[in-house]
Amino acid sequence: MDYKDYYKILGVDRNASTEEIKRAYRKLAMKYHPDKNPGNKQAEEKFKDINEAHQVLSDPEKRSRYDQLGESYSRWQQHGGSPGNFNWNDWFTTQPAGGNVRVEYGDLNDLFGESGGGFSEFFRRIFGGMGGFPDMGSEGMPGGVRQRRSEAPRYEQRVSISLHEAFHGTTRRFEIDGRRLEVRIPPGARTGTKVRLPNVVSGRGGQSSDIYLVVDVLPDPQYERHGDDLYTDINIDLYQAVLGGEVSVPTMSGQVVLKIPAGTQPGQTIRLAGQGMPNLKNPDKRGDLYIRAKVHLPRQLTPEQRELFQKLARLS
Repeated sequence: MDYKDYYKILGVDRNASTEEIKRAYRKLAMKYHPDKNPGNKQAEEKFKDINEAHQVLSDPEKRSRYDQLGESYSRWQQHGGSPGNFNWNDWFTTQPAGGNVRVEYGDLNDLFGESGGGFSEFFRRIFGGMGGFPDMGSEGMPGGVRQRRSEAPRYEQRVSISLHEAFHGTTRRFEIDGRRLEVRIPPGARTGTKVRLPNVVSGRGGQSSDIYLVVDVLPDPQYERHGDDLYTDINIDLYQAVLGGEVSVPTMSGQVVLKIPAGTQPGQTIRLAGQGMPNLKNPDKRGDLYIRAKVHLPRQLTPEQRELFQKLARLS
């Protein structure tokens, strides 16, 4: 089994902050998302690696364990060791908890097939028993943490969607336990929104388990989202800023005509009420769209224009 360098995959330093890791992940996820690269197997594999790296480095417990493994593995390499000789068993989460107690962990790849995120063997063996990969019917956990046999495990799976999908709502298809399911993600979903699939995984003793899809809304090149409000920029020229006028601006629902007030200042914000994101709990209610004016000044003037500006300057 090969060691996976999650920091290298996300292109961040090992001392990167949580926010830096989040920004790197979202930038790469938007670039390599399967919806943006249909039929591109290389991009699909890259997206899986990015998602896996984020799963580990965004979780303090997983990241701490991964850093400890990385230090041990680096020392091993420095002394001439090779992956085949490294003692991976010291790091597997599937080791017995002691005595004859056997611990088994769920695998989201088995549940979701290829659409479940494609976690590598490295991830499953090192992090399989940590958050999102719960104990399935075990009586004990490593480190002496115990779980009652009667508790049904709960699974979580991250799902990336675009901002436009979050606006309109979207669906994702999964194959779970041989059944094909189409899951509806509602309009207004945000990063962190959870969609529950109740009792979809069959377990031991007739128990069924829930799966929660945890939404990641990818960054959008045109809009910034703050709650249910959206922010975007428009370019206007000097004459529109001074004299006022009308410009066509894009919204999530289509183009609208925006009136530019005379005397608009660079960076001034104009509000379009009800043109933002739908509210998750009340889709009929929508946030606002805030449009920031970017005034473009002419770089070169004709002699006539220069004369007119000089005349204006004298009149001011």
